Amino acid sequence: MSDTVLDIQALTRRFGTFTAVDAITLAVNAGEVFGLLGSNGAGKTTTIKMLTTLLPPSSGEARVAGFSITSQAVDVRRAIGYVPQALISGTAGYYGLTECDAAIPFAVRRGYPAQWFIPFPSSALSTREEAVVILAELRRRGVRSFLLVTSDFHTARARRIFLAAGRAMAGGPAMRTVAAPDQFFRPDSWWRSREGQKTVFFEWSKTVATALGI
Repeated sequence: MSDTVLDIQALTRRFGTFTAVDAITLAVNAGEVFGLLGSNGAGKTTTIKMLTTLLPPSSGEARVAGFSITSQAVDVRRAIGYVPQALISGTAGYYGLTECDAAIPFAVRRGYPAQWFIPFPSSALSTREEAVVILAELRRRGVRSFLLVTSDFHTARARRIFLAAGRAMAGGPAMRTVAAPDQFFRPDSWWRSREGQKTVFFEWSKTVATALGI
């Protein structure tokens, strides 16, 4: 049996004209812990979804435990374990829902008028893909400007991603960005909340990897 447990060859995924994963090639051997790092929108989640057969690649191939993700999906799933972040984020009743499915009813129950909200359900797997979907829909609706509200630890990055997506689409609605304070991400009290502990765990897990992909 080969020591190579993961063999990726030119793995690519496109969403329309947008390339989320661009011809990744790498190999991971038995006994290695490989960490996949990158900025929001770099294609990490899209790559994992392809490797776990949850999303078909546009081109390229990968073999997991010797099985092809394109022609032996059932065997791949039998050979691996996959714990998505969704399984440790929220209660079971919210699994599989989009942000719109969960957020809009939540806001309406707290007194905000339902007509204030426009759902944007999509299959976006990153902030970059989400920006493309949202900007296209806003332009279709003739919106000239909008306010992007995001967590205070994510504001600058989200703004860069949305601006870049707007430029790639040859212009879009004017955007202003505002930060919403997040109670969980505080350097002096992160251990007091599940969300804070989860973020620190994700960061810590990067330090135990024997190899990193960036």
